[in-house]
Amino acid sequence: MGPSIKRSAGHANTRSCEAAPLTPQACYVQQVIVQADTAYRMQLTDLLKVSVKHKTGGMVSLSSFITPSWVQAPQQLNRYQGYPAIRVTGSAAPGQSSGSAMAEMDRLASELPQGFRAEWAGSSLQERESASQLPALIMLSILVVFMVLAALYESWSIPFAVILVVPLGLAGAVCAIMVADMSNDVFFRVGMITIIGLSTKNAILIIEFARQLRLQGMDIVAATLQAARQRLRPILMTSLAFTLGVVPLMLASGASDRTQHAIGTGVFGGMISGTLLAIFFVPVIFGLVMRMYKK
Repeated sequence: MGPSIKRSAGHANTRSCEAAPLTPQACYVQQVIVQADTAYRMQLTDLLKVSVKHKTGGMVSLSSFITPSWVQAPQQLNRYQGYPAIRVTGSAAPGQSSGSAMAEMDRLASELPQGFRAEWAGSSLQERESASQLPALIMLSILVVFMVLAALYESWSIPFAVILVVPLGLAGAVCAIMVADMSNDVFFRVGMITIIGLSTKNAILIIEFARQLRLQGMDIVAATLQAARQRLRPILMTSLAFTLGVVPLMLASGASDRTQHAIGTGVFGGMISGTLLAIFFVPVIFGLVMRMYKK
């Protein structure tokens, strides 16, 4: 319950003017906060005794032009971007990701009557905005890897052949997250960056040996096939060791288990696809790129 002040007929003016008489254009609206001692603000009648200046410069009490009444109203009014708002705070159910919870909230918000609008704020807004940054983040990471390889081999063809293998690992990571029904959060993006480096590592193991055989005079196809056979066991051993190493992250429980699941699941799926597909696609990609470069 709280007092509601209604204006009655009178000469009060809410504008503050520098001098009188002035035209309405010379006045401006000004917020005034009045403080009073305890004895002069305990009752509503005490507040009505407060005097304010009217447009002619004299003083008039509030009781001369306002009428108080008691109504029921909330003690606090929430506003967002200047509009009346209702704050809704929640969390995802056990076993559900924050992305699925936000999608459900968007669905419910679309069913609101006309005149209502829903917007995200706080950490949810940051998560929604960061989701659109993933393509740029991936492209920047690939560009850095490409420039490092170009400086290492002093060539554009070999780094180009290595970079073409990266989508094989990224596709596996995305499929793993979709199968596990997990969200595209910052921890999954950390796993995606890791997959970029591991995918290029497997490709370099084959392409480097094929390049050395090519310098010895072997044909492109023969050098690529021999390099793939020689490096098959090291690729499988190193990739299998790393893949099994992230299994505990996938099966983790307790505090921050969602963080570990996001990293472990994405890296696990990316390593599986990046290893199995790279064995077959890297020789083909390297052979095609070297033939195009030779022409």
